[in-house]
This record gives sequence, structure tokens and C-alpha cells, in this order.
Amino acid sequence: MPEPLLEVRGLKKYFAVGGSLLGRRRGWVKAVDGVSFTINQGETLGLVGESGCGKTTTSKLILAAEEPTAGTIAFTGRNLAQLDSKGLMDYRRQVQVVFQDPYSSLSPRMRVGDIIGEPIETHERVSRREVRARAGELLELVGLRPDMARLFPHEFSGGQRQRLAIARALSTNARLVVLDEPVSALDVSIRAHIIGLLETLQARLGVSYLFIAHDLAAVAHLSHQIAVMYLGKIVEVADSLELCAKPLHPYTKALFAASLPSHPDEAKEEVVLTGEVPSALNPPSGCHFHPRCPFAMPQCTTTEPELVEVSRGHQVACHLHELG
Repeated sequence: MPEPLLEVRGLKKYFAVGGSLLGRRRGWVKAVDGVSFTINQGETLGLVGESGCGKTTTSKLILAAEEPTAGTIAFTGRNLAQLDSKGLMDYRRQVQVVFQDPYSSLSPRMRVGDIIGEPIETHERVSRREVRARAGELLELVGLRPDMARLFPHEFSGGQRQRLAIARALSTNARLVVLDEPVSALDVSIRAHIIGLLETLQARLGVSYLFIAHDLAAVAHLSHQIAVMYLGKIVEVADSLELCAKPLHPYTKALFAASLPSHPDEAKEEVVLTGEVPSALNPPSGCHFHPRCPFAMPQCTTTEPELVEVSRGHQVACHLHELG
């Protein structure tokens, strides 16, 4: 099998919570608590879950914006923690990001051509003429006109600004792009166009995506694999088609029931979520999901389920599906 482009193993990120008068910490917020996944070249991993589940912190760790408490991140087989400054600079060239709000991520004082060209000038020694030419090519690549390079971000619509953000992310020939809620701030009619663009670019360039979102419909359409995250942990991961057809974890079923309408001819077991995501500072004992789970058993309150493979490529952390 080919070596994964990105391999994450046992990734943890804990944040210390204030101290007492004696200087002792009151506890730790376990934002990411033992997450593992891989992303292959030219493929998309969808990372889904409610707000507060740890998706954004995971993306910051992948982008080297935060240092992990434990675990490893390997890119093309190289441990991120062992890279020197030059290696880290090259990593940041190959791993880019598209944020949720394109307007706040684009400088209002810079022309579009300069916004797209700035990463090229940072990572490569090229002439201004070549930078302008490549900026025009990237604008065409994302469905905009090259002459738009002279305009400012406020002169574009929301969907067009997200296209600009994608062009900037691809300006350094990135191999992995972290898509952090890339369509949630857009009108429904525009979302399909952006998802279609991302699909086209992946097929043409072979770029990989880490697609972080709470919109399962968008994630299911674009992703090859989907990992479901709850309170800092992955509770289910499988091939996208497999997960959509046969979700196993009650939390995954609840997410599907909330975001994807069932076909009237299909009799599917639906789970309705109640309550809110518990605090990561004081998570429930045992399975973190048990206070909200309609299928909770006595052992769910005391024993944390392990993420186990129940069928080829399909893993779930739930006592209902443990192998006997």
C-alpha cells in the first residue's frame, strides 16, 4: 500500500485551566484526546461533529499553529516535531488552509493579485511578472477572470471570495488543504458550486483535503472517508459510502438524522440528540456520549469503549458493537 500523505497517531491537546492561590492547576481541558487518522494523496477525509468537539483544535495542530501535548503528526513519513525551521517552512508551503469566512481571511487593503501572489513570493524566488502571471492562472483555475486581480476583496460576492481563498491556498502547489467549514457561511445555492469546484480541483491537481464541518451532507458528498468526533475523540470512522449507508454509533445516527433527510421508502433507525456537548474540562465518565444516548447501558457509565474495527475499514467506539 502507498504511504499516507498525512498520518496522525494518538494526537492530544490539553489546555491548562487557571490556578489557585497556591499555584495549582484546577484541571485540563482535553480538547483533542487520542485522535488517529490518515489521509492519502488525492483523497478527502471529512471530520465532523458538533461545535466544541475538537475539530478546530485538530486543524490547528495539523497546521502547526498549536503544539500537541502528545502524539505524532507525520507528513510524507516525516515527523512534524522533528522538522527544523527550513523543514517546517516547506511543510507550511505544502499544507494550506481555507477558512470559514472568506472576507475576514482576505486583507481588505490588498488587491486580489497581491493576496494570491504573496504566498508565492514568500516561498519561491520569482519575478513580479511571473507572480502576476501565476495569479492570473490561479484566478482562471477557480472560475474567475485574470483581470479581477486588480480588484479588492469587497468588490466580490461571498462565493467569489471563497474562490479567491481557494486560489490563494493552491498558490504554493499545496498537497494538502485544510478546509475549515468552507461552505457554512455561504448561501445554499452557492455551496454546491464551491463543493463542485473543490471536486474538480482535486481531480485535476491530485490535492488532498481535510474537510472539517458539521454539515454531513456536504462532507458525505466530497469525502472518501469520514471520521466522527465527539468531545475530543473519534467515535466512528469509515468509508464515506459505508458510513452513509450503515452508521453504527448512536451519535453518528443522530448527526445524520439532523442533517440528511431520509428517503420515504427507507425505514431507518433515527436518533434525536438531546442536551448539549458536555464540558471538556469535566467530561462524563465511561463513554462521554452516554448522558445523551438513548441506548446507554450500565457499563457505558463506567467503561470507556475502545475504537475497534467491526468490518473492513469501519471502526466504532461503542459498547453496542463490541466484538464478542
